[in-house]
Amino acid sequence: METTEPTSAAPVAGLRERKKQQTRDALVRAALELFAIRGYEPTTVDEIVRSVDVSQRTFFRYFAGKEDVALFTQGLAEARFLAAVRERPPHEGPMDALRQAVLAGWEALGESVEVIPADLHMRTFHMIESTPSLLAAHLRRSADLEDELARVIAEREGVDMETDPRPRVAVAMFGGVLRVTSRTWATGPDSSVEAIRTLTAAYLDQVGPALAARWRAE
Repeated sequence: METTEPTSAAPVAGLRERKKQQTRDALVRAALELFAIRGYEPTTVDEIVRSVDVSQRTFFRYFAGKEDVALFTQGLAEARFLAAVRERPPHEGPMDALRQAVLAGWEALGESVEVIPADLHMRTFHMIESTPSLLAAHLRRSADLEDELARVIAEREGVDMETDPRPRVAVAMFGGVLRVTSRTWATGPDSSVEAIRTLTAAYLDQVGPALAARWRAE
């Protein structure tokens, strides 16, 4: 009697998901390269899809529009940063954990945005800083990120952020320093990763000791 080996849909499903991710990543790369060459506003969705040889329908299956694809790798970097804060050693105070996570993120930029080369990510970051519509969208997303960061800090320190203002204050201060750093970097002559990392470290050195200390009682 002949027997047939059982088949599984898992490998097929896995291949399908990989192909979807490859298409999404190709669209991201094509869009960001076009934005870097032609500028954000002049570039059209038609030009993006033509460069990847897919339809507009395929593009809109992955992205709501140009803004969504322009901010995609920023979202990856932000998610990696949030995870890095969660993973920082428990002995670090809140500001130190945030500082170490963001500096490590700049060092390992290629890992957090592996969809595109690091230099293209930096050009995209520069474009966001210099494009009012993208900067506004980026700042809206940053506000959501700060809320989540405050929750993470509150959990790490064992405090209730609804009654203790320090998690929100610490994250707001940290976010403000990053905004000043980004503006300074975007208008400066050096747009490298090392330049923004150095600026970030130097500006964070100006944060006072009240929030920099550990909060937990021994």
